[in-house]
Amino acid sequence: MEHRERHCPQPSPRCLVPLPNGYKVPVPWPKSRDMIWYDNVPHPKLVEYKKDQHWVIKKGDFLVFPGGGTQFKDGVANYINFIEKTLPSIEWGRHIRVILDVGCGVASFGGYLLDKDVITMSFAPKDEHEAQIQFALERGIPATLSVIGTQKLTFPDNAFDLIHCARCRVHWDADGGKPLMELNRILRPGGFFVWSATPVYRDDERDRNVWNSMVALTKSICWKVVAKTVDSSGIGLVIYQKPLSSSCYEKRQESNPPLCEQQDDKNVPWYVPLSGCLPRLPVDSMGNLVGWPTQWPDRISSKPPSLTTLSDAEEMFIEDTKHWASLVSDVYLDGPAINWSSVRNIMDMNAGYGGFAAALIDLPYWVMNVVPVHMEDTLPIIFDRGLIGIYHDWCESLNTYPRTYDLLHASFLFRNLTQRCDIIDVAVEMDRILRPGGYILVQDTMEMVNKLNSVLRSMQWSTSLYQGQFLVGNKGFWRPK
Repeated sequence: MEHRERHCPQPSPRCLVPLPNGYKVPVPWPKSRDMIWYDNVPHPKLVEYKKDQHWVIKKGDFLVFPGGGTQFKDGVANYINFIEKTLPSIEWGRHIRVILDVGCGVASFGGYLLDKDVITMSFAPKDEHEAQIQFALERGIPATLSVIGTQKLTFPDNAFDLIHCARCRVHWDADGGKPLMELNRILRPGGFFVWSATPVYRDDERDRNVWNSMVALTKSICWKVVAKTVDSSGIGLVIYQKPLSSSCYEKRQESNPPLCEQQDDKNVPWYVPLSGCLPRLPVDSMGNLVGWPTQWPDRISSKPPSLTTLSDAEEMFIEDTKHWASLVSDVYLDGPAINWSSVRNIMDMNAGYGGFAAALIDLPYWVMNVVPVHMEDTLPIIFDRGLIGIYHDWCESLNTYPRTYDLLHASFLFRNLTQRCDIIDVAVEMDRILRPGGYILVQDTMEMVNKLNSVLRSMQWSTSLYQGQFLVGNKGFWRPK
C-alpha cells in the first residue's frame, strides 16, 4: 500500500487548481448528506461499480446517497442500531463519541452516526473507487485521505473510542500483524473494534484461514471478543475490546509482539514506520492508568485525562476554553463579513486545545483540528474532549482533495511557519483546500497578516481587516486564464 500513501512534490506547486466545468455552490447541510451536485465531483465510476449496493446513484444533476453499503443490506441506519443492540454498552453518543471508520467508502456510516452525537473520522485511500473521500467531504461529512500502508497514521496513541471496518480490505495479519497493531496503538484502552467481514460469518477455506489468523493475532495483543453475531440479512460482525489493564500483557506465555520501549510512546507519528510492538497503556504522573473520558456531552468541557498534571495545566485549559467561547460568540459569529449559513466543513489549522471547535459545538458545523508537528502536541487532549483532528506540517500539502472546506481558521500559525517555508506556498495550499465562496479567518502578527493579505489579493481574493487584527479572506470563483 505504499503507492497509495501521501507523496509530496518537490518543490511545492505554485499553481491554482482549475474548477470542474459546471461547478456550483455546494448543496447546503443537512440536505448535502443525501445529495450533492454531480458537476462538483464528476466521478461516475463508483456509481457503476457499486450500483447493486446502493452506495451512490446518479439522478439528473445530482449524485444521491441512499445509505446503502456492501455490509448495509438493510440500510446504514439499521446497521448502526444493530451494532448497539449487539453490545448495548457502546451507548452511541454518550460512552462512544469519537470513532474511526477504516476504508469508509462514501462515509455513509459516519454521516448517519452524526444523528447519534457521534463524530467519525472516516478514511480511505485514493484507489480504484476514485473519489470516495471527495464525495464524503462534499456531503459535509468528516473525512480524510489515508491508508494503512508502511507508516503510522497521523493520529495520537489511545485516541479513538471505537474503530470500525466493514469489508475494508485491510489484511490485518500482514507484515507480522502490523496493520492491526496500528489500530491497537490508536484505540483507547477499553475501546472497541467492530469488524464486519466475510471471515466472521462465512465458512469457506479462505475465510476460515483469515479468521484463524485473526484469532491468533488478537489473542497475542490481548484483545477479547465481547460479541459476535449475524443479522437477519446474513451479515455478521465481531466486536473486540482492547484491555483496560496491563495484566494480560504480563501474563502472556510469549512476549510476542513485545511491549514498546517507553521513549517510543513520545514521538509524534509523522513519517514514522509502522511498529511491531505494543504501546504500554497510558499512566498519569502517579503511575495510575489513565481512565476513560467523561460521558458526552460533559466531555467537551471536562478536564481531559491526558492533560498534564503540572500545577497550572488545568487552569490554562479552563482559561483557553473561556477565551475561545468569548472570541467565537462576541467576535467571530457577530462581526466579520462571513456568511456562516454557507459554512459546514471547517479546519482549524493550529488547533491548540481545540477551544475554537469546542466553542462551535452546538452549531451545524464540524471542525478538523490540525496540530502542526512543530508545535506542542495537544492532539491527545482534542480527542479526549470528544473532537477529531490530525497532525500535519503546513510546509507540505494536506491529505485532502481540492475544494473540500468552507472555512479555514488560523490563530498565530504563520509567525512560526515562515521560518521554515514560504508563505506563498501555504497560501496556494489554502486556495486549493478551500471551496469557491469559502473563507479564511486569521489572527497573527501584523507583519504576517500584511504578507498573507498581499498574496491572497494577488489570487483575486477579497480581504478585509476586522478590529485591526483579524484578517478575513473570501475566495471567489476566479481562476487564471
